[in-house]
Amino acid sequence: MMKPIASATVEELHSAERQPGAYTIIAIVELADCLKSNPRERSPLNSSATATRQAGTLRRSLKLWHLIVYGIVIIQPTAPMGIYGVVSNVARGHVVTTILIAMIAMLFTAVSYGRMARVYPSAGSAYTYVGRELHPMLGYVVGWSMLMDYILNPIICVIWCSAAARNVLPQISYAAWVVSFATIFTLLNLRGVRTSGRLNGLLALGMSIVVVIFLAYAIRYIALVARPVGGDWLVPFYDPATFSASRLFRGTSIAVLTYIGFDGISTMSEEVENPRRNIMLATVLTCLFIGLLSAFECYVAQLAWPTRTPFPENILDTAYVHVAQRVGGHFLFQLLNATLLIANLGSGIAAQFGAARLLYGMGKGGSLPRRFFSVIDERSGIPRNNVLLVGACALIGAFLLTYERGAELLNFGAFIAFMGVNAAALIHYRSRPEEKVFLATTAPLLGLLVSAFIWLNLNHAAQILGTLWVLLGLILFYVMRRLNPDAANPRFE
Repeated sequence: MMKPIASATVEELHSAERQPGAYTIIAIVELADCLKSNPRERSPLNSSATATRQAGTLRRSLKLWHLIVYGIVIIQPTAPMGIYGVVSNVARGHVVTTILIAMIAMLFTAVSYGRMARVYPSAGSAYTYVGRELHPMLGYVVGWSMLMDYILNPIICVIWCSAAARNVLPQISYAAWVVSFATIFTLLNLRGVRTSGRLNGLLALGMSIVVVIFLAYAIRYIALVARPVGGDWLVPFYDPATFSASRLFRGTSIAVLTYIGFDGISTMSEEVENPRRNIMLATVLTCLFIGLLSAFECYVAQLAWPTRTPFPENILDTAYVHVAQRVGGHFLFQLLNATLLIANLGSGIAAQFGAARLLYGMGKGGSLPRRFFSVIDERSGIPRNNVLLVGACALIGAFLLTYERGAELLNFGAFIAFMGVNAAALIHYRSRPEEKVFLATTAPLLGLLVSAFIWLNLNHAAQILGTLWVLLGLILFYVMRRLNPDAANPRFE
């Protein structure tokens, strides 16, 4: 499932004084401060956030816990629920194990992101790290791969929303729901409707409450109805009747989607106290928290609904919602279905604008034809052509791809970025022995190797399609460089 992000208007695209995630974190701090009973305890960021933005300067007002909350909001406490059925069928029931293996890769990668944020505190982007530490062309490949992720994000949101909507109104066809959601995403973005940081924070709080309710029902069901005994408690980790190493690692390559978004913490380097310590620590702790929470969510689900037989195709994408129906009846089914549907709606809308924003930056920088991609609508101030293009991709992609294939393709691009950041951290600290850090070589090397191993276990079709996308990007780069010498230094922002 994709994560809701705070989007921005194109007026904000013209200035680089503030990272887009900063508006979200300010809103989260404001939300937390509103919950404090003593007004004197409220953060000084509240009273000065507007003035700070107007002055174009960033205050180091954010503490470690602010960053961790921000990371949890980005990733979402319901992160594994959308991919649960797909991973379960691919890994033959070993969802918990795939989540934990993916967590190991993400923890090493989180360390690399945190260390590179120290080196480039104002950048916060994988393609910047790779382009400056390794080679500009490699940075371009990472950026182009990330563009694929941005475009795939709304596609899989449309797919999941359509499947969830059919749980409520099954008499309406999947095709009708796909057209409806793709149209809604596009129209709202054309009208400049944005998800605010405060709304994202409230959604995350609401999702957390729903998770607690689900866990309470699930634990009650396990204790009173399922009643696992002896080795049954360990089956979610290892089931000798269904275990397959190749299927486990392929499932892991999809389960990584649970953690997508943690790298957004690195964009906050200029606003956090003691960034050299807190950025890396917050990134690692966020991955650890989400990993353990996700593993527990999947563990109770597998105990409540043992998955030695695959989920049927008609409930595959929303399998976790059907687990909720088993443990909590119609009420919990509808509650969780609605919660995840709203979360994916917000994700899809924001993801579509994020893709349009990235295309706008590439067009303005000369990496794509300016005449189409850098056009701004005078009335709404948004990149209309890009919004329509991404909306068309979401509509067509939802018919051509399954949720599983879309997730694998998205992770293809994500792992290119992860491998690139680990390689950048390895080269940077290995070539600068005077910059003393713990496990300067070992941590990024392990992150690189584990990420590469999981990447190689992606479905072959996803690997082929992803490789074709990279080749298309390289061809486009050389064509644009011939037509426009300015495109020799590609820009993604």
